Amino acid sequence: MSDGNAALPWLVIRQDGNGNRYRVGRYATRTEAQEVADRLETQGQEQLYVVERTAATGHAG
Repeated sequence: MSDGNAALPWLVIRQDGNGNRYRVGRYATRTEAQEVADRLETQGQEQLYVVERTAATGHAG
């Protein structure tokens, strides 16, 4: 069985003023993820949006 998340290794994370972090979405490319984060930041919200790559994990059988 394949891991569907492996094809979407880039995350957009929202961090609020209290330091709480929430995953907004997963994306195939860093560029795509960064465009989403930039668009969300321009909406005038008080949250910080960051782009992170997921850690590569190997699942045995």
